[in-house]
Amino acid sequence: MKENKIKVGIIQHSSVHQNLAASVEKLTTLLEQAARQDLQMVVVGEGWLSGYPVWFDYVPEAALWNHLPTKKLYARFRENSVVIDGAEMEHICALAKKHQLVLSLGMNERVEKGVGVGSVYNSLVLIDANGIIVNHHRKLVPTFTEKLVHAHGDAAGLKAEDTKVGKVGGLICWEHWMPLNRQALHNDAEQIHVAMWPNVHEMHQVASRQYAFEGRCFVLAAGQMLKAKDLPEELTLPENLATNPEQYILRGGSCIIAPDGRYIVPPVFDKEEIVTAEIDLQEMYYEKMTLDTSGHYYRPDIFSFSVNRNRPSFE
Repeated sequence: MKENKIKVGIIQHSSVHQNLAASVEKLTTLLEQAARQDLQMVVVGEGWLSGYPVWFDYVPEAALWNHLPTKKLYARFRENSVVIDGAEMEHICALAKKHQLVLSLGMNERVEKGVGVGSVYNSLVLIDANGIIVNHHRKLVPTFTEKLVHAHGDAAGLKAEDTKVGKVGGLICWEHWMPLNRQALHNDAEQIHVAMWPNVHEMHQVASRQYAFEGRCFVLAAGQMLKAKDLPEELTLPENLATNPEQYILRGGSCIIAPDGRYIVPPVFDKEEIVTAEIDLQEMYYEKMTLDTSGHYYRPDIFSFSVNRNRPSFE
């Protein structure tokens, strides 16, 4: 029988951008820290392995057509992305098992053979405390400049899955503004929702809190950290960044939200730490009395809803 009270945490530390081996090594240390804090579930943010492609937002030359530095950067970006059945994921799954942690991990994902071998996906992987991957979600639609490096995903992972701590689902960034995504997860009896963002700025806070209120679930909204000096060496930084290399351009904003939309832990900005809280899953049902979007506030006699969860074959 699962416990109602769960200790959860969000790792708001920068990865080693565009360096997969060093990022995995850093994650190993951070998960050890999380285990020492007796956390039962840990979230690591969007594209953490090995870095969200934020350079398009800050370095205009990155989007130039046939620009050799950007093409070289893309090759390095792909090389430092994760293969789902590769050695890095095997190591990370072993860490989850060793520390008895449910782990929700954001990554850039590549495939090694067949269709899509030249593409990179913005992915979220859910690992249970036994070290088994129970869900693998690829962001359905890359947002704006992400389209330059990320491929379209599918709905194979658009679901909530049973874990040691309860029913866990997740969405990546602007997927939270796709209403049918939300309904798919609400219908799966989601208890804990992972909301992955680059920065959890004001509108992302609004989306995360609205999701908690609508779904009557707990939301762990995970932000990223990145300093200007860590932007890719292939690109020439604008003067305002080159002269202030220590400034954060990804500032975090991670927070933990209750099923009534209130903050349990308010947003944490400009600080690298593990953001933690204890949540009580029973609180969901206090709130579902007034709103259950997959139950008494759902009208299947009026609306029809289905999800195509087939994943294209890459064999």
